[in-house]
Amino acid sequence: MRSLVLLPPLLATMVVAACGGAPQQGGPGGPGGAFPPTEVAVRPLEAKPIPQTSEYVATIRSLRSITVQPDVEGVVRRLLVKAGDRVSQGQPLLQIDSSRQQANVTTIESLRTAREADVALAGQQLARAQKLFEAGAVSRAELEQAESLAKTTKAQLDSVLLQAKEARVQLDYYQVTAPSAGIVGEVAIREGDRVNPSTAITTIDQANGLEAYISVPLERSADLRTGLQVELLDASGAVIASSPITFVAPRADDATQSVLAKVALGQMPASVRVMQYLRARIIWSTEPRLTVPLVAVSRISGQYFVFVAESGPQGDVARQKPIMVGDIIGEDYVVNSGLKAGEKVIVSNVQKLGDGAPVKAS
Repeated sequence: MRSLVLLPPLLATMVVAACGGAPQQGGPGGPGGAFPPTEVAVRPLEAKPIPQTSEYVATIRSLRSITVQPDVEGVVRRLLVKAGDRVSQGQPLLQIDSSRQQANVTTIESLRTAREADVALAGQQLARAQKLFEAGAVSRAELEQAESLAKTTKAQLDSVLLQAKEARVQLDYYQVTAPSAGIVGEVAIREGDRVNPSTAITTIDQANGLEAYISVPLERSADLRTGLQVELLDASGAVIASSPITFVAPRADDATQSVLAKVALGQMPASVRVMQYLRARIIWSTEPRLTVPLVAVSRISGQYFVFVAESGPQGDVARQKPIMVGDIIGEDYVVNSGLKAGEKVIVSNVQKLGDGAPVKAS
C-alpha cells in the first residue's frame, strides 16, 4: 500500500502553476492582457471626378508656313539668319552674288546718260528748225525730219529708263528677304551653293498659327471625336497648352495603322519650335472614381492591400483588404475594385498593423 505524501501549501501552488493548471492573470499590456490600440489617421473614401487619359506623341506644325525661294540664279555669298531665328517682314535672309547684275546696271546707267544727251541735242535742233522754218530758211520736210529725230531720241531714252528701272529691281532680288514675320525653319543651303528660282531655301513659320498633329492607334480610334480636350506637356510633365481636337482624319494611315487628330494651338512658349515633338495627353472622359493615398497601399507578392478601420464589439479594428489599383493621379491611386465609398482607409502607421489589430482613429 502506497503512502500519501502531503506537500506544503506554497510548494503545491508552484507545482500546479508549473503544470499550467492555474489561469494566468495580468493587466492591460501585461502577460495575457490585450494590446493597447494603435493610433492611426483615417480617410473616408468618396468618389471624385477622375479624367480617363492616354498619352501620345504630338508633332508641332505651322498653319502658316511659307517656303522661301529666290527669284534669280546665282551663288550664295552670305547667310544672314539661321534655323530658329525670329525675323520680321522684309528682313534680309541671304545675299546672292550680284556683281554681274551690278555691272549690267552700271552699263544701262551709262547708256541712259548718252540717251539723255541725244534727247537734249535733238530738242535743240528741233527748236532751231522751227525758227528757220518760220523765217522761210528751211523746208517743211526738214522741220518734220527734226521733229522725227526728237521723238525717236525721246523714245530711246524712255526705253533705257525702263531697262534701268528693271535692272535696279532685278538687283534687289539678289538679296532674299523674309516674305512675312515668323520663325526661320531649317536652312537647306550653305554659303557658296548655287541657287535658282526652284531652290527651296528655308521656311518662315508664324508662331501664332500652330497645330499639334497626334497619331492615335486604331484601337482607340472609335473614341476619337472633335472637342476632346488635349493637354500638351513639357519634359517635366507640366501642362504648357490645352486645346480641343479640331479635326479627326476620316481615313487611317496605312503605314502606321493610326488615325490623325489635329489640335489648333494659340500662343505657345518661345521654346516650342515647329516640327518639335511633345507629349500629348488626350482626356477621353471624366468620371467619379474612388482614390486612396499611395502611403496607404501595401504590395505583397504582386497584390495590393489597404487597411480599413471597422467598428466591432471591442472598438475599432484594422481589416486588411485586397484591392485593384489603376493610374496614379497626383499622390493617389485610382481604385478599380475592392473598396466602396464611405469606408475609412487607414493612412498612417500602416506598417505597425495586422489584420484584426485594434486601432484608435484620429
